[in-house]
Amino acid sequence: MASVSRRGFLGALGVGGLALSMSAGTNRVVAQAQQRSGLTVRGDEFLLDGEPFRIIAGEFHYFRTHPDQWRDRLTRMRALGLNTVDTYVAWNFHEPRRGELDFTGWRDVVRFVEIADEVGLKVAIRPGPYVCAEWDFGGLPAWLLADPDQPLRCDDPAYRDLVDGWFGELLPRLAPLQATRGGPVIAFQVENEYGSYGNEQQHLAHLRDTLRRNEIDSLLFCSNGPSEYMLRGGNLPDVLATVNFSGDPTEPFAALRRYQPEGPIWCTEFWDGWFDHWGEAHHTTDPAQTAADVAEMLAANASVTLYMAVGGTNFGWWAGANYDDAADQYQPTITSYDYDSPIGEAGELTEKFHRIREAIAEHAPVPDEPLPPLPPRLPAQRVRPDASVGLLDSLDVLSAPTQRSAPVHMEALGQPHGLIHYRTRIQGPRETAGLAVRGLADRALVFADGALLGTLDRNDPRGSVQVPVPGESVQLDLLVDPGGRINFGHRLNDPKGITDRVLHGAQALFGWEVRPLPLDDLSGLRFSPGRAAGPAFHRATLRIGEPADGFLALPGWTKGLVWLNGFLLGRYWSIGPQRTLYAPGPLWRQGANELVVLELHEPGAEVELRSEPDLG
Repeated sequence: MASVSRRGFLGALGVGGLALSMSAGTNRVVAQAQQRSGLTVRGDEFLLDGEPFRIIAGEFHYFRTHPDQWRDRLTRMRALGLNTVDTYVAWNFHEPRRGELDFTGWRDVVRFVEIADEVGLKVAIRPGPYVCAEWDFGGLPAWLLADPDQPLRCDDPAYRDLVDGWFGELLPRLAPLQATRGGPVIAFQVENEYGSYGNEQQHLAHLRDTLRRNEIDSLLFCSNGPSEYMLRGGNLPDVLATVNFSGDPTEPFAALRRYQPEGPIWCTEFWDGWFDHWGEAHHTTDPAQTAADVAEMLAANASVTLYMAVGGTNFGWWAGANYDDAADQYQPTITSYDYDSPIGEAGELTEKFHRIREAIAEHAPVPDEPLPPLPPRLPAQRVRPDASVGLLDSLDVLSAPTQRSAPVHMEALGQPHGLIHYRTRIQGPRETAGLAVRGLADRALVFADGALLGTLDRNDPRGSVQVPVPGESVQLDLLVDPGGRINFGHRLNDPKGITDRVLHGAQALFGWEVRPLPLDDLSGLRFSPGRAAGPAFHRATLRIGEPADGFLALPGWTKGLVWLNGFLLGRYWSIGPQRTLYAPGPLWRQGANELVVLELHEPGAEVELRSEPDLG
């Protein structure tokens, strides 16, 4: 960046950031941009339509909050004193299967932007295609993993062409919403923290050019951590560099200035909380210190985005995972993405909200209106399941099998999410031997002739389960329970199920019946009164009055998933830290509500509806 002159850098970030030549087909865009300049750079400050503008923003993921609650959460952001909302766009949320694109309902990102505008917020879009976000596979679609040699996050044509196709669907929907056309969208991010992953500027340049080709004439920025290698590897010389961090801003801002001597200072992710993994402690940060750090940034005339401003939920199968290379451990993320945010997962205005609001009020106007009240909550109650059915007894109504010589992973079968089941026979009689699974992602329940023998886990790669074969043969069943796909670092290629061999002793087992279990439709389950042994589905009915937010707890249960009226709330696990699942008001019905719990091990006696969350 030091080699770029002041005129060259600021010129590249000029009106709408139009540093690149555009085809004749975009002349209309250029003409409109002359009417509205959008967000531009002058010296060390931003201008919005020619007037000084400081970005005081918060991150809010539309895909983590029920769409009927978008307006409520955006209104709370405005009450915090924010003037902008940042959001990622998760490619896999819109195209979970190749060629099946969806921009309706919960996936109507255009409507989300329109509501933000109506509430009085500008919008910064972070379209990826990789977004991290502790979201499954970092927002990349699972079908990219069908081919184990598929390149990721680089300028290889096999990846680049797929990204171009996705951007060709997404960006024309967003282009008319830009501030250069009178809309609320003021900026677009190029990739996401690429310097933490690679240093191929050609990849970043192609994404920049693809944005421009799709009529994105807004200011562009690259967002990276404060380390020198991140800033050097993850930026482009003609694109605004920004920085992400937590705590004291002094050194991160100094690092950004060393890389980019001129231009506005913008912390595009100020980590005001943190996310949790299963089996680890719940993370919180001190509200007073967090507010003091925000105040220090504002006093330095910097722009700032709170990551996160609004907590959300990894509904369904969408939670991602990390990998601790030092400990050689896979770390699945919990269902809640509350993040200890100023605005909680269920809309709570936390102490952190009030302290940050006070800090913002010292430097910028905040709305002089009563703060939104806590959204209504359901009264507590308990319910006992009244029927159940075993999962292994339900295979035929859940999925059709495919025959394979060796096990294959989910993505090779076109399955984006769910469980996956493998069945074969071991000839006997033969000596008892340990069963080991190579390439397991992530846990497998092992059954012999329907009896559970034990569990295998990818975090114990040398683990095995003893399988006796005293008779002519034994039916071997493996039910694989995946966690989220890794969303950060160099283990992104994280297919689910079994990617290698299953060994009984030293012998590889062949001749498999494989069943994808996406569990998208449970209507065919044949429940019976009583309590089936795990893994099994358990059904209960909860009766309520007026729908409102609730929190479901499963004390005494072990591990599994919960559906409310057919909607998958997400995973639970007794190892914590999370003890309740958020069940937002729009999912409830007045009167009877059906709960279905898939318990993989031993069920508890009751399900509790609580009025307060417990995240550990």
